[in-house]
Amino acid sequence: MQFSYSFKLINITSALAVAALLPLSAHAQGQDDDYAPGRLLIEPVAGLSEQALQLLLKGHGGKHRKLGQSALHVVELPPTASAKAVLAQLKHRPELKFVELDRRVKSTYAANDPYAGSEWHLGKIGAATAWDKTQGAGVVIAILDSGVDASHPDLQPNLVPGTNIYGGNSDISDVCGHGTAVAGAAAARTGNAAGVAGVAGQARIMPVRVAYLDPSYGCYAYYSTVASGLTYAADHGARIANVSYGGVSGSAAVQSAAQYMKSKGGLVFVSAGNNGISESTPPTSTMIVVSATDGSDVRPSWSSYGSFVTLSAPGAGIWTTNKGGGYQAWNGTSFASPVAASVAALMMAANPALDGAKVQSLLQSTAVDLGAAGRDAVFGYGRVNAAAAVQAAVGSVQAADTQAPAAGIAAPLGGASVSGTVAVSVNASDNVGVARVDLKVNGTVVASDSTAPYAFSWNSTGAVNGIASLVAVAYDAAGNAGTSGTVQVNVANTTALVPADTTRPVVAIVNPTAGNVSGNVNVAVNASDNAGAAGISLALYIDGVLKASGKGASLSYNWNTRKIAGGYHTVQSVARDAAGNTSSATVQVSK
Repeated sequence: MQFSYSFKLINITSALAVAALLPLSAHAQGQDDDYAPGRLLIEPVAGLSEQALQLLLKGHGGKHRKLGQSALHVVELPPTASAKAVLAQLKHRPELKFVELDRRVKSTYAANDPYAGSEWHLGKIGAATAWDKTQGAGVVIAILDSGVDASHPDLQPNLVPGTNIYGGNSDISDVCGHGTAVAGAAAARTGNAAGVAGVAGQARIMPVRVAYLDPSYGCYAYYSTVASGLTYAADHGARIANVSYGGVSGSAAVQSAAQYMKSKGGLVFVSAGNNGISESTPPTSTMIVVSATDGSDVRPSWSSYGSFVTLSAPGAGIWTTNKGGGYQAWNGTSFASPVAASVAALMMAANPALDGAKVQSLLQSTAVDLGAAGRDAVFGYGRVNAAAAVQAAVGSVQAADTQAPAAGIAAPLGGASVSGTVAVSVNASDNVGVARVDLKVNGTVVASDSTAPYAFSWNSTGAVNGIASLVAVAYDAAGNAGTSGTVQVNVANTTALVPADTTRPVVAIVNPTAGNVSGNVNVAVNASDNAGAAGISLALYIDGVLKASGKGASLSYNWNTRKIAGGYHTVQSVARDAAGNTSSATVQVSK
């Protein structure tokens, strides 16, 4: 069954205040219906100021909005602008990590089979054995889809509050029926003597509506809505996210959002697609891509495959919940993905001490190796085995990681003369994985980056003319730190005499924005002054307690919100210039 769908974006802001979207047929408008007209997705390099980003986009008439607490931005262009033409001009700009068109993606179910089948897949993956140890209690699975039928008796007991990315409200009703079926495959209630059983029947379901129904062309999501949905899920405590829409693993924006969720201990599962061909999508470490198997552990003809496939799972004839309170058997990698995702939820519930990386490692190592030995393009590491995976999770002890990452500044080179905005690139590696890289200038952390390649934008006007020392510090999830060698550069900015200074500096908290926070949060502050940023002293306070200080145009601090109480918290930055003028900025967040 083929669909096509398009919509016009009115506005996207953080997941806490997501703006409405209205349907608009791209066919009727004469647009390329593979992409949202007039919209780009970008990620600035770490440390780029809000003013610099605005200036970069101003020439194209672009207006940008940040997605939640992530580094992603959606850029809206004027109606007369060509998104492809602007993309061509921006894609090589060093201030941006990436820029891409906002592509639409379709749900990955093949066809509905209206017959009363059995839940064969539960026996195939050994779910009953896994249930002896856990049924997923305490783990939240975000279902990024078309909504969920909240009145369905097999889903209602497991629901937690979600969001509607399109409407900017809490209406999570299912506009396509697809989301209700996906949610049931993952976590339909077990032990209620009715209906069907999800793989993780005591896990919680967070509905995050990212799709919209065009009556003429079907049900689709976009890169932007999926990325926004992942950010929302990560910021609101989901440990697992499922995206049953084909092609999302090829998006740089979705990969960035998935990495954001991984940085908070979560895992993202996506469907491989139903084109029945070997896809050219490259592999990614940010999410787990799932292909489908049938009752004979064979790939159904419609399941896509390729080097990007991480795992496989049952996806043919999956008996699950239907919109309206009923049940039905469905086919598609749309259902293989939540089956695999819910096995990971069982593992997390069985051993909460395991981090996401360890859960993924065990999930892959316990999979039933099908096809060619080892990882292959059809089944990835193999078909998920819930019984073996949960057993491995229960018996696993998270080994202490004592090995520090390695870090080195690749650019600029030592002895270079610099001025204005300076591009800084860092190479970092670790035996397990790099969690973040901090850039220090003269001892002050000016920016942090959590996704490779590690790139920074340093405003050198924040340093006095002369020798400045640059150091990169890489951290892993265990807190081990590796420090690069010091690179000394010569700052040579033009200076001007300023009369008696009575102008206050300008200070802004770039991240976090007002809303929910969770896990490690990068607090980023930018400042400027009429007399030059070199004379600015910055201080960062959280709930009135000084957390970081430094000199210059920017300040960065890694805030571990796991150690704070629930409720509202105040983040404040105070800037003081050389003449003693002060100003402050405040953001209130909640946990």
